[in-house]
Amino acid sequence: MPHKITLTGSATGPLREYDRYVAFDMREKGSPSAPKGLKKSTFISYTVFVAKKAFNKTGLTKKSIMHEKFLIQGEPTLDIPIDECPGEVGIICFQITVLPNKNDKEKTESDAKKENKQEASAPSEAQKNTESTKQQEEQASVSQSAENEQKKEAETIQSQGKETPVQEKKVDPPKKQMTNQPKGTQDLLSFDEIVVPEEFLKTRPNPEKTQKVIDFVKRTGRLDEPLTIEKDSKVLKDGYRRYIVAKTVKMDKVPVIYEYQK
Repeated sequence: MPHKITLTGSATGPLREYDRYVAFDMREKGSPSAPKGLKKSTFISYTVFVAKKAFNKTGLTKKSIMHEKFLIQGEPTLDIPIDECPGEVGIICFQITVLPNKNDKEKTESDAKKENKQEASAPSEAQKNTESTKQQEEQASVSQSAENEQKKEAETIQSQGKETPVQEKKVDPPKKQMTNQPKGTQDLLSFDEIVVPEEFLKTRPNPEKTQKVIDFVKRTGRLDEPLTIEKDSKVLKDGYRRYIVAKTVKMDKVPVIYEYQK
């Protein structure tokens, strides 16, 4: 019987939908200190498979899954086809739980403190009535002057409209379309611009999975998934196997999805 496995983190790639389940990629970094005499563990990439019914109960969407942190409990599997499992290890998810956001909790506590202060310093009923009367008088004065200014502006615009023709609205240029690229691709990046972290260079992707991706590229002319790149630094965050494949088949440009710096 397979061992149970527990993962925490956020998705590192877009949500992929299938007939009865969804899938997304995650990764986890190993312990910073290994036992003496052993090499330190590096990043491991996972592809998580979740039943649609269980995923819908979490309230996650294609956009929020990239930002929310969640806990995955399941079993590892190596029987998933390479086209559906770009990660080094496939995970059959039995339970997925969205973890509370620390920033949201602090914001809620801060808002509660502000409300208590406002209630403590609330003015008396008589003061409210006096201030309300003053505000109404000021608003009446302001609205009267605003009406006069609007009339002047309207007359000025009418006179200018007779002298100058109406300018045509600028048409936004059409968005760049990604033809023959994997689903979720945001941009095409020059292969030479990508910066590969040292921890990736020390690893050796599974040769059989790598060969399957190479065969896929030769058959379709494109990668099966985009690489995850940090937006500003161009540092490779996920997809080292596909980076190796792109280098092997000598691709000038590769499809990418951006991960913004936090």
